[in-house]
Amino acid sequence: MKLLIIGAAGMIGRKVVESLLTNPLHGQETLVLADMVEPTGFSASDHTVLESHAVNIATPGALHGLVAERPDAILHLAAIVSGEAETDFEKGYAVNFDGTRDLLEAIRAQENYCPRFVFASSIAVFGAPFPETIPDEFHTTPLTSYGTQKAMTELLVADYTRRGFIDGVGIRLPTICIRPGKANLAASSFFSNILREPLAGKEAVLPVSKDVRHWHASPQSAVGFFRHALSMDLSVIGPRRNLTMPGLSATVGEQIEALRRAAGDSAVALIREEPDERIRTIVSGWATNFDAKRAESLGFVADASFDEIIAKHMEAEGL
Repeated sequence: MKLLIIGAAGMIGRKVVESLLTNPLHGQETLVLADMVEPTGFSASDHTVLESHAVNIATPGALHGLVAERPDAILHLAAIVSGEAETDFEKGYAVNFDGTRDLLEAIRAQENYCPRFVFASSIAVFGAPFPETIPDEFHTTPLTSYGTQKAMTELLVADYTRRGFIDGVGIRLPTICIRPGKANLAASSFFSNILREPLAGKEAVLPVSKDVRHWHASPQSAVGFFRHALSMDLSVIGPRRNLTMPGLSATVGEQIEALRRAAGDSAVALIREEPDERIRTIVSGWATNFDAKRAESLGFVADASFDEIIAKHMEAEGL
């Protein structure tokens, strides 16, 4: 099997690659890795061949050569994150929508070719006002440019699948927490910062109130989502090709109490409250809780508690 992973140098991309190198999905595999910066630092296993490419998805035609090699599956993780997509309108659309459509058109241009296409979407496709728990049938009315770009691409995934150009599925990710490494430009990055930094003995800034509630999943769960989407029988999904992933609904205050249980009062004391109106406004339009029964019925599984999420992070980071 040949798998093209676009966005392989990102946090989730790297974790997916590491998982596939440790535990391949289909015996002998060729992993073709692509990102703005050439993905490096991986070692091929006995069952895996690695290729690595520096590619800018926003450049028209940049991915056509890799698509022409007709990979069996394409995992599309590349994106401009929420905060940056909101502040840089042109860049957000160039990467998150125009680049993806160019990719899909490159696939369509190949005759007698219909690869599995797994797209990393987001719960940002939903916009307020919300019911207390959002069902699978809830309409997609995003209130950010990032969410709009993801929702537009979801429609393309469904239509290109209907027309037989791809066998696609959109995976609506919860906010991923705890993200390792440095904070990125996502408006949601503080959800990870207020846990990751204190666990490492560093100060963290909380820009919203403790009663803010959101929908989360660990990086480990995200890897599981994509592995399952790459290996499952997609025919059972039917024409509604975009799935809201299971996750964990929690307030910032509940996150902080889980931190207290894991690392004590001294860790919690490292969190400094500094209200940020821009972040508060963006977050106020985000979903807080889902009934993801459709994805769960198809075998997708997420974390049970924030204690579990913190424990996974501490184990992964050797804390």
